[in-house]
Amino acid sequence: MIEWRDEGILLTARKHGETSIIAEVFCAHRGRHAGVVRGGTSRKMSPVLQPGAQLDVIWKARLEEHIGSYQVEPLRSRAAQAMGDPLALAGMTSALAMLSFGLPEREEHAALYETSVTLLDLICATEAWPLAYLRWEVQLLEEMGFGLDLHQCAVTGETEGLEFVSPKTGRAVAGYAAGEWKSRLLPLVPCMVGNGDAENASIAEGLRTTGYFIEKWLAASLNRSVPEARKRFIERLLRS
Repeated sequence: MIEWRDEGILLTARKHGETSIIAEVFCAHRGRHAGVVRGGTSRKMSPVLQPGAQLDVIWKARLEEHIGSYQVEPLRSRAAQAMGDPLALAGMTSALAMLSFGLPEREEHAALYETSVTLLDLICATEAWPLAYLRWEVQLLEEMGFGLDLHQCAVTGETEGLEFVSPKTGRAVAGYAAGEWKSRLLPLVPCMVGNGDAENASIAEGLRTTGYFIEKWLAASLNRSVPEARKRFIERLLRS
């Protein structure tokens, strides 16, 4: 029998049989890992097994390749806090969907895990979280092997006056070096690299840039469609 214990974020919970669920958890040291929770549909467990919850989990299986089973204990809930704020709920749903979509199974991503915990906690605690979400998407791309170089111009090597991102290379381009290619480049809003304001419109513009690479690079490599939850979040952000 194989057994381990970890802490993680509940990404999805889908019904399995009459009384169980299959829980997909982003674990601190085990990555995205699924397991069956016996009695997961019960009155006691249903409030615990809400997407976004922070859980203490014990996973057991006879063989490593089996789906295994989870024993779970709640550490903190987030769904109830986000439920009263449509934008917060949309942002949390998008983040969870993107993790479920992009993360490989059973592969540790400790840095992304820590940032994801921080993001989800910010969503529940402050209205200033959308900027953290934008920067989290930049990190998600990097962790999945599609990092963007946003701090140095690909043409001149300079670090000042960066206004665009090349859709071919993911590298920053200074405004004065863009030339006739300007209309074909993606926007590099200052708040993506720690400068300028963080108004929702600017953040949404930054998400247009990260979204391009999520679709063209990440989704294409996985042969999957980008979750609709992300689109709904951006639409809600622009209305806020």
